[in-house]
Amino acid sequence: MQLVFATNNPNKIKEIQALVPAHIKLLSLADILCIEDIPETTGTIEGNAKQKADHIKNHYGYDCFADDTGLEVEALNGEPGVNTAYYAGPQRDANDNMDKLLNNLKDNPNRNAQFKTVIALHLNGNYHEFTGICKGEITKGKQGNKGFGYDPVFRPLGYEQTFAQINLNLKTQIGHRGKAIKQLFDFLKNT
Repeated sequence: MQLVFATNNPNKIKEIQALVPAHIKLLSLADILCIEDIPETTGTIEGNAKQKADHIKNHYGYDCFADDTGLEVEALNGEPGVNTAYYAGPQRDANDNMDKLLNNLKDNPNRNAQFKTVIALHLNGNYHEFTGICKGEITKGKQGNKGFGYDPVFRPLGYEQTFAQINLNLKTQIGHRGKAIKQLFDFLKNT
């Protein structure tokens, strides 16, 4: 079986490549010669994942999956949410995004947050959706240099270190994307 993973993010591809069962050949957007920006304009994490998967299926004809991820901070009414990548502006700069988040939280004692990943799958003419959530808290400053995005300021529940301080294998096991991908691959084993 071959599936396109509809992302241009090399960090996401690296995380997921470690989980792909042997019977699935994972194709990237580059493999199918998709170089255009895929729209993400729905206003929800679920909607954006579906929109990206629909784009690949409708324009390229491949069975595929796409994900969208948001960081939802309780004290900020769920921000940055669907705007996670663009929180500090169109430049999509991780440090700018983290700085804005830390500034908006300031000394707020409520640091509760969660990462949420939604995966949209088009397979054999059917649509399926999988959701992974990792609860945790926002630290008061950046810690660690592994990972990407908001990893240096997100500490998963039950751990002393941020996502940027733990190894990729552990992050994949306990993280939002890993949980959603596990659901996806468990589903694919039974199809």
